[in-house]
Amino acid sequence: MTPETAFSFSDLSASAQRHIRVFQIHQFLDRFAMGLTVAVVALALTNRGMDLFQISLLFGVYSLTTMTMELPFGGLADSIGRKPVFLTAVIASLISLALFLSTSNFYVLALSFAFIGFGRALRSGTLDAWFLETFKSTAPNVDVQPALAKAQSANAIGLAIGAILGGFLPDLLGSYAQTLGFSSYDTSYAASFAVMLGVFAFTKRAIFEPPRPKSQGALKQGFANVPLVVKDASLLALKHRTLSLLLAALALFLMATNPVEVLWPTFAKPMLNETYANTAIGALTATYFFAIAFGASLSPHVSKFFNRRHAKTLAATFICLAAVQIALAFQGHILSFATVFILYSICLGICETPASSILHRCVGDHQRSTLLSLRSLIQQLGAALGLLLTGAVAELYSLSVAWSLGAMFLLLAAILCLVLVKSQKSEGQ
Repeated sequence: MTPETAFSFSDLSASAQRHIRVFQIHQFLDRFAMGLTVAVVALALTNRGMDLFQISLLFGVYSLTTMTMELPFGGLADSIGRKPVFLTAVIASLISLALFLSTSNFYVLALSFAFIGFGRALRSGTLDAWFLETFKSTAPNVDVQPALAKAQSANAIGLAIGAILGGFLPDLLGSYAQTLGFSSYDTSYAASFAVMLGVFAFTKRAIFEPPRPKSQGALKQGFANVPLVVKDASLLALKHRTLSLLLAALALFLMATNPVEVLWPTFAKPMLNETYANTAIGALTATYFFAIAFGASLSPHVSKFFNRRHAKTLAATFICLAAVQIALAFQGHILSFATVFILYSICLGICETPASSILHRCVGDHQRSTLLSLRSLIQQLGAALGLLLTGAVAELYSLSVAWSLGAMFLLLAAILCLVLVKSQKSEGQ
């Protein structure tokens, strides 16, 4: 295997530099559009008369749709191209937003959430694969992790700024929206719709992908090839020791961390004065995204400390995350909770690019999108299982006990990564 050259943005060719900047802008805009609704989705649903059980069902529709369609559409991106599949995902997002803005009916809202899941499945692994493949052609044998970290930072910053603005718009324009017969929270959804139109235009104009061989039945053939692509990818994951260990570790990682990411507002809110609790949680949500972005920017430096042995970086970070998660579970004051939570978020940001770097070095371009979708599917299954286990333990004992037990999954993930270190060493990687 050819040794990788250390990443230096200034030493890259002009085309490679432009490629990174285009993808950063694209990731920022796409996540900014999503972030506009992240801060207000539960409030918007409550305002439409949904109770907590109905809100849970709606998110269940989203998860079920995503998991059902994740792998087939990853394979479709490998078959007919990344750009057309991503553009279809944007159209699905626009339909979802339009449906949401048009109704308070539970069943129509369920259809809206199904389109969100459909769009998520279409997005998974599409332009990420395009970015990596083009970067490899414009900067051969250059360490890709710092480039991935730049994209991850733009991604998280877009979410953070979107969340801040999404929480601010209802207060700024909510009364005007109500005079037009809309909910105050619809202002955030309308803004998201407008930005998503911009994402569509930017993708059409700025993302270039060499055309793949086309025929009148290309799309039909793409669907017909999906079972074979999925089978091949699954067999590759099962037979490839590195992939198997990595995917198992990532499932355990999400089993531990997703319940914290989802349930932390319910843990923190009792620590706050009721008059400003929601505002403080909104601000901490934005800080969470910024902290992930900061962690992503630190990731190459942490990896460099471990001589760019990405599995070793993951193992160390998972151990740190386990310790921080246990500490977070027993905070009783908002300032100490916020401090530990920010440290936790930074560690989450550090984790992303080492895992991606390992994954991308294991697969060829013809299966890259499918394997990214397989990764997403396994992580979602781990996250769902983690939420179920955490909910059951929290109901019997407390959320603090549930989070502490969940940290054990991170230690198991770290052990798998240490096994991966030995495996890669024996294979000469």
